[in-house]
Parts: sequence; structure tokens; C-alpha cells
Amino acid sequence: MTLLVPFDGSDLSTKALEKAAEFGNLTDDDVVVFTVIPDDDDYARERGWIPASEQFDPEVVARKMRNIVENVAPDAEFRHEIVDSDEPTATATTNVVRAIRDQADDLEVSIVFIGSENVGSVTTPLSSVGGPVASDQHFDVYVVRHAE
Repeated sequence: MTLLVPFDGSDLSTKALEKAAEFGNLTDDDVVVFTVIPDDDDYARERGWIPASEQFDPEVVARKMRNIVENVAPDAEFRHEIVDSDEPTATATTNVVRAIRDQADDLEVSIVFIGSENVGSVTTPLSSVGGPVASDQHFDVYVVRHAE
């Protein structure tokens, strides 16, 4: 089986990665960590990927994410995808959700480990990928709600 961890470097996604790595070690499942990077300066700054003074380079962000992943879960496979933020019919968040679902389908994952404060809430912020990913019925979802 394959476990998928959508990863944005946040405390919750890092905790989800830790949990997936523990689970994978116990079950001998492969762990794939997937970072989706919209080619959008504002999106990158909002997530703390780059400071306001730094020029946005998606490949630099990918290297930063890979380094974090290697420190947290050295046996995990890291993948990333850069998505077009200028698509007229979708928001950056919609593109991120779509990329995660496509990756989950391609890998035929059994469980997605996702860090989200909003999954299962009556209202979900428009910028949250947790709810839309968790609603996919093609895989089980392990939700990490607390980073400690």
C-alpha cells in the first residue's frame, strides 16, 4: 500500500508526515510526500514559504520542502508539482486540491494523511485543501488536527 501526505511545510502537515512515517514503519507501507506549488507569489508569501523581500522561485520552495521532509521522514519519497495559478476557471486552492487528488489516483493510495484544522467543520475556509481532499471517497483519510 501507499500512504500519501500532502505537504506544505506547516506544523500540521509536518505532524501528518510524522504520523504517516510511523504508520508506514509499522505496516511496511510506502510513504509519498507531495507538495503542490502554485506559481503565485502571493500564495507562497501567505504560507510563509518566502519572505516579502525574496523573489519567488518554485524550485527553491520545492528544495526547502524536500529538506524538511528528509529531516522528518528520511525514508519517504518526496514529489512536487508546480501548478498554473493563471488558469481562468480555478483558484490556486482548487488547483492544489486537483493535483493532490490526481496524485492519489495515480498512486492508488490507501490512506491520505492530511494536517487540517478545518476538515469536518460546518464551514471551511476557501483556502483550505483539507475538506475537499477528505471528501474524496477513493481513499481513507487520517486527519491530524493538532501539531503538538
